[in-house]
Amino acid sequence: MKTVLLTLLAAASLSACVVQPARVRVRSPVVLEPAVVVEPEHSRHHDDDGDFCPPGQARKGRC
Repeated sequence: MKTVLLTLLAAASLSACVVQPARVRVRSPVVLEPAVVVEPEHSRHHDDDGDFCPPGQARKGRC
């Protein structure tokens, strides 16, 4: 009788447990664009003449 009572008590206590999947809400990404794009007047990576040659290409003789 004791075993039956303990089994029923265990079953009753476990029946109250509910397993639910995790719910995650994903919002769309927020894209921030700059209002003003400022370019430097003189860039050290290229000349205004258009005769810039990268060092690797110059060594290969492609410029």
